[in-house]
Amino acid sequence: MNLHRLRLLRELHLRGTIAAVAEALCYSPSAISQQLALLEREAGIALLRPAGRRLQLTHAGEILVGHAGTLLSQVEIAEADLARSRGEVGGTLRTAAFQTATMTLIPSVLDRLYEQHPQLTVLVSEIQPDGALSALAAHDFDVVLCEEYPGVPLPRDANVHREELAQDPLHIACSPCGEELPRRLTDFADSAWVMEPRGNAARQWAVTTCREAGFEPDVRFESHDLLVHRRLVRTGHAVALLPSLLWEGRESEAMLLDPPGRPSRTIFTAVRAGAETRPDILAYRSALVHAYGHLSTA
Repeated sequence: MNLHRLRLLRELHLRGTIAAVAEALCYSPSAISQQLALLEREAGIALLRPAGRRLQLTHAGEILVGHAGTLLSQVEIAEADLARSRGEVGGTLRTAAFQTATMTLIPSVLDRLYEQHPQLTVLVSEIQPDGALSALAAHDFDVVLCEEYPGVPLPRDANVHREELAQDPLHIACSPCGEELPRRLTDFADSAWVMEPRGNAARQWAVTTCREAGFEPDVRFESHDLLVHRRLVRTGHAVALLPSLLWEGRESEAMLLDPPGRPSRTIFTAVRAGAETRPDILAYRSALVHAYGHLSTA
C-alpha cells in the first residue's frame, strides 16, 4: 500500500472531512477522494462509509489508521537519522506555542538559534493550547509547546514524544487596594473574576479550584487573551488565577498570592514519535531550556 495514501487516510481520521484534508495539504477534494479510492482497492476492503455528508472510517479503516501511525513514525526516525548524518542544523522548523510562551520565551529562543545555527529557519505560530497536540498529529507543526493544568490531564499518545520544560506556578492575581490586603482564595469569594472561556482546560481548573475552596466564582469577564486578564487585574476590575510566566518582568503590576497547595501548570514540548532525535528539534528544545533558565520567574 502507498504510504502517501495511508497518510491521507490518517489525515481524514484527524481532520474529519475530505475538504479539511484538501485545504490543509493544498490538494483538491476530488484528488483526495481519488487517492482514498485507490487505497481501498489496494487494501481490498472498504475503508470508508457514508455518514450523512461526511465519511466515516470502517473497522478496517480504523485498523489501517493505527498501522499508518506506526509507519509514519518510522519515516520520522529515518528522516532524523539522515538529518544527523549531514552534520549540521538547517532547513525549516515549524513551531507553535501558546501566548505567554510566545511573549516571554520565543524571542530568546530565536536569538540563540540564529546565533548558533544560522542555516536554520524557524517558523513560529501562536496557537490555543487545547489544539496544539491535534495540530502536531496532523503535521501542521514539527514541535509544539504545550501546557497542562493540575487535574486536567492531556491524553497520552504513543505517537507523541513529550519532554517537560518547567513547572510554572499558578497565582491568585489581584490589584492591591484597601487597608486590609487579602491573603487567601476565600477572600475573593465576592469578587468579580476574569477567566478563559468555558471548555478550556485553564477555565476548568480555575473553577474547580474556587469550588474546592467553598465558593462559586462570579465570572464577569471571559477571554482567551491573557493580556486582557492582566489588564483587568491591574486596573482593579477583576481577580484571576494566572501563571507566573504571564508576569515575567511585570510582577509589580499586581499582587500575586499562592492558591491552596501551591499548584503549577506543566509546560512541555511535544514532537511526533521518532522525530525527537532530529538535530533541529534538539537545538530548539535546548534553546527553550536556556531561555527558561534565564527568566526571573524560573
